[in-house]
Amino acid sequence: MKIPAIRAYIGNWVYYIATMRFKDVSEYVKRVDNELHKSDLLKQMLQRTITNNYKNIAHYIETQEERFFNALVLAVYDGVPTWHEVRLEYDDGSEFYNLGVLELSGNEKIFPVDGQHRVEGIKKVVRESPKYDNEQIPVIFIGHKTDDAGMQRSRRLFSTLNRYAKPVSMRDIIALDEDDIVAIASRELIDTHPLFGKERLLDSKTKAIPESNDKAFTTIITFYECNLEVLWILLKDMEVLNPEGTKARGKAKVKEFVRRRPDDKMIGEFEELCVSFWDALIDSFSDVYNYVTESPNTQPYRNRSGGNLLFRPVALLPFVKAAVKVSIQQQKSFKEIFDCFPKELLSIDNVLWRNILWNNDKGTMIVNNQKLTERIFLYYWDRSTLTEKDISTMKLDIKSIRQINDMEDVEILLDEAVDK
Repeated sequence: MKIPAIRAYIGNWVYYIATMRFKDVSEYVKRVDNELHKSDLLKQMLQRTITNNYKNIAHYIETQEERFFNALVLAVYDGVPTWHEVRLEYDDGSEFYNLGVLELSGNEKIFPVDGQHRVEGIKKVVRESPKYDNEQIPVIFIGHKTDDAGMQRSRRLFSTLNRYAKPVSMRDIIALDEDDIVAIASRELIDTHPLFGKERLLDSKTKAIPESNDKAFTTIITFYECNLEVLWILLKDMEVLNPEGTKARGKAKVKEFVRRRPDDKMIGEFEELCVSFWDALIDSFSDVYNYVTESPNTQPYRNRSGGNLLFRPVALLPFVKAAVKVSIQQQKSFKEIFDCFPKELLSIDNVLWRNILWNNDKGTMIVNNQKLTERIFLYYWDRSTLTEKDISTMKLDIKSIRQINDMEDVEILLDEAVDK
């Protein structure tokens, strides 16, 4: 191979920036074997870091016309790689001499220091179709030696590149992702829906709203996760396939669906579904209506005395999960099911929420009982969405958390929580 490249320096590394055809990556780049360790155990540990994620990368290549990857970092050793430098001279006397051709004899051994899954994904699509052979990926070549010092140097680079690589944050997905239907719809609602304009949505790295904030209805991440739950209504009768071609089930179904952009018609349908949810929330619950129709002020609805559960991210998400299940079960609109929701449960100082969602002594929310909260909502809203085991587990959890001795007292508590 004769590869046009740029030679550059950083620290004590000399490296070459170039491109490789998918076909050549498939043929010449091998998995890490004995290049970083002599021990069989340690070699096997590295091999096991290759997960099935490479199948998702292969699927991305096959389905995304606008596909793109960042550079592979490839270590080269053995063989006789040769650098043919091209020197450019300009009329003003300046020179540029880091441009040239890197010639590889074919006897070199090449392995990925960074990009193992991309390499395996490329190999998979090349095996299955020649149409990808001549696509090119950026690569960075570095030199490697198999003595102890060389192994140590490459191990350090391997761990550095992988240790400091961070997955894309949820905030970035919401702001930028053009494949994720939930991110696309969420951005549209942020621009157009009255519940999320004028400081009513908090840009936070976490789901929690600081006590000092008295304007935001909820956080950007909670907002996205609520819309993600609404997506279940769109997908309830839809078949979604995973990269292996089998039906995705459970949470994997949603996770797989948001990887690829659907057509504009489906995006429009989902946006309308989300709008109908948030519109119904405003129309059905007076506190939300008052909040939207006045200047953003959450003090009456979120304070040290309690307030309304819908203004607390830790309670809003279980509420949305329950609402989606009830809507699917009853096949009714959000407005219809919201009108049937027992409004007493929205009060944080309801006796039922003590030590479950609300620490009455400290005036703070409790964040680790969200599944129990969802079951309680469903218990009052539409008990047919729960199994007998769900109901039994819910009551036992309440008994344990509230330190109630007798199960009959749990039943009394549940009765007292909602006016009959």
